[in-house]
Amino acid sequence: VQLQASGGGLVQAGGSLRLSCAASGSSLDYQLIAWFRQAPGKEREGVSCISRGTGTTYFTDSVRGRFTISRDGAKNTVYLQMNRLKPEDTAVYFCAARAVRVPGRTCLNSMHYVNWGQGTQVTVSS
Repeated sequence: VQLQASGGGLVQAGGSLRLSCAASGSSLDYQLIAWFRQAPGKEREGVSCISRGTGTTYFTDSVRGRFTISRDGAKNTVYLQMNRLKPEDTAVYFCAARAVRVPGRTCLNSMHYVNWGQGTQVTVSS
């Protein structure tokens, strides 16, 4: 599966952005899609993940209640809606896919993914 992330940009604190991750290839190639982010000098962090089949979602604590993740099966696209953005949300955001689901919140661990899209920069100004 190939992944194409888009939707990043510059926004003021408190604003919103919606990221898109478009997946190409067979639907059997991915059952789990996740968003990660990496800020300068920091490790890559799992932000959210969604099961393609069940729609089950998980979020890292720092974004819960502000971010939502959703999928559009017809478009093979997963969205990350980011609201009430904070300067600490500034990072390059990546989407990743996995063919087989993993248990619970372990979907936020980057070691489970080998298919990655290119990053999209999100910058939140204070």
